[in-house]
Order: sequence, then structure tokens, then C-alpha cells
Amino acid sequence: MTTIGLIGSGNIGGALAHLTVTAGHDVVLSNSRGPETLADLAAELGPRARAGTPQEAAEAGDLVVVTIPLKAYRSVPVEPLRGKVVIDTNNYYPQRDGHIAELDDESTTTAELLQAHLPDSKVVKAFNNIYAGFLGLLARPAGDPERSVLAIAGDDAGAKAMVARFLDEIGYDAYDVGPLAEGWRFQRDEPAYAALYSADPAGSWPPQHARRVDEAFLVEQLGRAKRYRDM
Repeated sequence: MTTIGLIGSGNIGGALAHLTVTAGHDVVLSNSRGPETLADLAAELGPRARAGTPQEAAEAGDLVVVTIPLKAYRSVPVEPLRGKVVIDTNNYYPQRDGHIAELDDESTTTAELLQAHLPDSKVVKAFNNIYAGFLGLLARPAGDPERSVLAIAGDDAGAKAMVARFLDEIGYDAYDVGPLAEGWRFQRDEPAYAALYSADPAGSWPPQHARRVDEAFLVEQLGRAKRYRDM
């Protein structure tokens, strides 16, 4: 991987952009408001970063991250992402996204929606269950005893291996939860969601203090997942 395309450059996208250039990769930033609105972030990131359109980020990326409000997932360009690995960071918030029937009845997941929109891409779920402000704080080099693990899910083993390598390069281990359909286990309101990485008292928002999460603790919390209908 040499270039990471970011479709969406908000909190998660910005944090990933910093980690990406630190790891030695180039990054193409984009958002729905135009490249000119990302000039300051691109300048802050330095010569490895440039701003473009979502189409340009999709075309340039060897690996592409989609990190936009879920309600806008159909705006993701399809053609330039054919054959590529795409990381989905999206979460479903009905108060922001409106109600989506197949998510409300739990017949699919957010990442499966994006996969259906991108039938010739290889979608991997990642980065949706950690507070964006902690992504930089918790990153550690390989072998560091304080390194944290992040959950991933996907239907293609090769795509998941590529994403795991990317996580390793930016400072995280990866734990494979299984196919995209299992991505619900670390979605909104589940035990393995954002509070997992917070050392603050339950209910505190925004979180202020990050904590390391190892594989055993992540697996334990994934195992406690319940469907919304059973909560």
C-alpha cells in the first residue's frame, strides 16, 4: 500500500490521515464540501497529503476508507472502487440518518449495505467502535506491551489480511470477528462499542481518558453482544 484514499475527512478520517502519513503512506483527503475546505488539514499533514474529490480519493487509493454519515453511503463512487479493498467505519444513528428498515429489523448490517452498494469491491468493517480522539492516543508500535487491538469483519480473507497489515502499520493489532454479517457485534450500543476504549465512568461523554484493550477483553465484550430486539 502506498496511497490511502479517504472518502470523508472528519473526526475519524482526520485521525486516520495523521496515522497514515506517520506510517509513511500518502493520503488523498476528500469530503462532500470540496477540496478547498481541506486545504488546512492537507497543509498540516505535509507533502504526503493532498485534497481531492471523493472520485479522486477512490481512484488514487490502493486502500480506501469510507467514513461518512451512513445516510450518505449511496454517494460513494462505485466504478473507481471496483476490485479494491474498502474500509467501512460507519455507524447507524437513526436520529441522524433517518430510519433504515433493514437495519431496524436487523436483517443486515451497515457494512453489508455498503457492500451491496459496491458489489465489486471488498468491504471490511473497522474503526467504527473507537472514539476518534483515541485513535492517535492508543497507537503503539508492534511489540509494545501497551498496544491495543481493533475488531475487523469482512467476507474476503485477503481483504481482511490487507486491512490487518494497515492496522499494524498505524499502531494496532487486528482481531477478526468473522464475516460482515458479524459486524453487528461491535456496532452502536454493544459492549464492544466506543466505551470499550474509555477509562472514564460509564455514561461519560465525550470520553477523556483512553485505556488499552487487549484481545482477551475485546473477545469477552464481543461475546456479550445482544441483538437490539433482545435488549
